[in-house]
Amino acid sequence: MTSEWATGKLKLVGGRLCLDFVNTVYARSVGDGLPERTRGGDYSPGEDKLTSYADLVTRGARSGVLFDKGARRLLRLADGRPKSAEAVLKRAVKLREALYRVFRAKLKGKRADEADLRTINEELRAAKDHERLLPKADGFALGWIDNSSLDRMLWPVARSAAEVLTSDELNRVRQCGGENCGWLFLDTSRNRSRQWCDMRDCGNLAKVRRFRQRRQEQQ
Repeated sequence: MTSEWATGKLKLVGGRLCLDFVNTVYARSVGDGLPERTRGGDYSPGEDKLTSYADLVTRGARSGVLFDKGARRLLRLADGRPKSAEAVLKRAVKLREALYRVFRAKLKGKRADEADLRTINEELRAAKDHERLLPKADGFALGWIDNSSLDRMLWPVARSAAEVLTSDELNRVRQCGGENCGWLFLDTSRNRSRQWCDMRDCGNLAKVRRFRQRRQEQQ
């Protein structure tokens, strides 16, 4: 990627593409129980970073899913097909919220909703239609064909989700304990004790709150 797409603030703390994709909502409401669904079927989120198709392309480029040339091509295609681009954005948000609910259910020891699994499987099937075994200089690798599809950036997200959900990594998925955060991340610490999405942000805020609480108790 060039600096054209690499600029701007983009926190990638999830450790896996699908988790960072879920984390495109800031300040999810996190309580003792599963958050309530809104009328549209999604969790009541905070600031949403996917509000346009351009947001989706930019996120894909900055995450390494798309390169400059492909990102610019998709934006040009979207300009000529705005309804199709809007439909892809809706699919992206639907996939994101389904993933959040499935991971959240696992964290709470609950069964995943069948509708959410169907959503993920639908996107996984769409991704598989474009996945091929491709030659490399030193062997072979799975890659993508048809880079002009408007849903191009959703394919690797679906594959990433399938890999996490079907591996032992699922038992390492955590949700940040920061106040009103709710971001997901893969806990790769040796003793699986990581609590925060980012120690510099939520971790430090928690330290400050504990310090202030102790000061108040001592007064």
